[in-house]
Amino acid sequence: MARSIRIIKYAWPYKKHILIAIVLLSAQAYLDLQVPNLLSDIVNTGIQQGGVEDPVPIAIRQIEMDRTMIFVNQSYYNLTMDSYTLKTNQSSDYSSLVEKYPVLQNQSIYVLNPDVNTTVHDLLKPVLAKALLDKQAIEQINTNQTTLTAIGNQINMTLTTNTNLFSLPSPILLGITAQVDQKIDVLGEKMIIQSAIQVVRTEYISIGMDMNAIQNSFLTRYGTEMLLYTLASAMCTIIVAFFSAKAASGMARDIRKKLFKHVTLFSPAEFDSFSTASLISRSTNDITQIQMLTVILIRMVFYAPLIGLGGIVMAEAQGASISWIIAVAVLTLLSIIFVMIVLAVPKFQLIQKLTDRLNLVARENLSGMLVIRAFNKEPFEEKRFDEANQELTDVSLFINRLMAIMMPVMMLIMNLVTIAIIWFGAHEIADLNMQVGDMIAFMQYAMQIVMAFLFMSFMLIILPRAAVSASRILEVEDQKPSIVDPKTPVTFPEPFQASIEFRNVSFKYGKADENVLSNLNFTARPGETTAFIGATGAGKSTIINLIPRFYDVNEGQILIDGVDIRDVTQHHLHEKIGLITQKARLFSGTIESNLLFGDPNASPESLQKAIEIAQASDFVTEKDEGLAHSISQGGTNVSGGQKQRLSIARAIVKNAPIYLFDDSFSALDFKTDAALRDALKKNLTKSTILIVTQRASTIRYAEQIIVVDEGHIVDNGTHEELMERCETYKEIVTSQVEQEDLN
Repeated sequence: MARSIRIIKYAWPYKKHILIAIVLLSAQAYLDLQVPNLLSDIVNTGIQQGGVEDPVPIAIRQIEMDRTMIFVNQSYYNLTMDSYTLKTNQSSDYSSLVEKYPVLQNQSIYVLNPDVNTTVHDLLKPVLAKALLDKQAIEQINTNQTTLTAIGNQINMTLTTNTNLFSLPSPILLGITAQVDQKIDVLGEKMIIQSAIQVVRTEYISIGMDMNAIQNSFLTRYGTEMLLYTLASAMCTIIVAFFSAKAASGMARDIRKKLFKHVTLFSPAEFDSFSTASLISRSTNDITQIQMLTVILIRMVFYAPLIGLGGIVMAEAQGASISWIIAVAVLTLLSIIFVMIVLAVPKFQLIQKLTDRLNLVARENLSGMLVIRAFNKEPFEEKRFDEANQELTDVSLFINRLMAIMMPVMMLIMNLVTIAIIWFGAHEIADLNMQVGDMIAFMQYAMQIVMAFLFMSFMLIILPRAAVSASRILEVEDQKPSIVDPKTPVTFPEPFQASIEFRNVSFKYGKADENVLSNLNFTARPGETTAFIGATGAGKSTIINLIPRFYDVNEGQILIDGVDIRDVTQHHLHEKIGLITQKARLFSGTIESNLLFGDPNASPESLQKAIEIAQASDFVTEKDEGLAHSISQGGTNVSGGQKQRLSIARAIVKNAPIYLFDDSFSALDFKTDAALRDALKKNLTKSTILIVTQRASTIRYAEQIIVVDEGHIVDNGTHEELMERCETYKEIVTSQVEQEDLN
């Protein structure tokens, strides 16, 4: 895991995108957390309270004001009265007020001054709310003869429903409300204010105010605000998705680009550590896992904690008495997530290895399909593929089942939480400890919290798999190429002489105990052909592979024009070499695009000449499209001999001073072989040519033939010289043709 964290460095170029996403996610979390509050206000105030949202009445009849002020503490009395202005039918603004407050035609009213500041308004809220409830309590007592009789006995007075309790002296009246106050105080300030608002609403109806207009105005205002919050949140979601996708896809592109560039520096020794199937899997599937995780991380790693913690805080404010429900739900979710991670992480680590194995088997089967058919091994290979496929399928099914179980479990928890909130919330509402809107908001916050944990659980499950993928990518990145350029490279002298000298060269593969080549010494000169012949496994191709530095010698030196090839850059070295490998390789495109691989700036005349030298003009001209003839991937739509000749033509187009033919004539018939050698001799007069072959006839006229056996040079010379003194060469030749045919 610690190693895989290094993959974060690829996110640095996209820090602006990520920062914008974080800011927008914070804004989205804030907006989403406000929506339940707005819904609570719509239910509590807009529906239950008819749109009346303040216990400080904007207008109240004079008689009701006088009764209310009896219960206002003296310290707030003047402040309250200073906040209102008495309006009568003689007031200068009577005509405008009477439309709004029709009762003004018959009664005087107090109207709240428009210049009352917020501080004073907030001070008046609890004061007037308590006073209004006291007034309402006295009015209710005044209509209940049983209660009046009981109170009258306590104060030694005869009280009836005809008695105006508000006319009693203030000390007696306040004494009567003392018991009521004890019950009111238990409700808490929030419920006191809501209860007082019902009194204010009744007063507004008595005044003749348009309650439908008040309610519609409130619902329209808060509904519009809720809609705007939702739209703004949706916009944040869309923009965050854009920036997160841009950052993630950019990261994936950069990782893939760097990984591919790094792999192109690998020598065959590094490819022994990573199979081709594994490198393809790491460049595609593993990087896709990183890309997917990046999107989820940007989208969820900031949003989910914000919405989860914010939801807990907001839910606590809405219904502290039932917040234990969320605590139980969170603990349950954490337990489930822990179990999921324990079960899933080992499987995620295994699934990548199984994917590599399946890719390897599939690649071997597809590339070797003709061989498999020829040996009737289809059942065996099908069984091998099925085993690899089934193993991967079993692990994938386990993970998918785990994920499939998780969603219903999470939904079950959400539904149980909803039921618990409704059940216990209903009791709290009945006990006047909670409002209906608060319960609805609490329910929504609970859902947000559960969803936040669901997002985090999904992230925590996918994180280990992505960590494995990141580790696999970094394994390739950390693999240092064994063939590197010198820190202070030199260049070949000018004019360049393409002489190649092997000086006491010894080589062994990797950590092998024995050398493949031992103490080789020879010189290949410009204008001459140096050929290598020997038994299979003698080390001929290894000699050729040492010259372009596909491997480095363990002992000795390889000099080109007197310069050690390890002292020049690989690019500079490869510019001097035209290589035709043992297995001809063509690339998808056209004949022309494959030839231009040798020299992108080659003229049509150069291409035509190279085709003629390589004895490929006959089948190229037969194609209707000529050089524009399409070449499929791997050159599968041309024969082996045609493919080999095009590979030779590609090297000739390069016009290199050195040509390396690694058994490049094996797919040619003897006639074409002879014609090709003759064309090479006539046209590549200044180049140094090295040929590896099994055919004695191919190298009979070479200026220098080197006989290799078990990594040693047995002898070298011309064909005639070797036939006289080298038994090994003579055995090779006589095994191929009759002695008299050679003489």
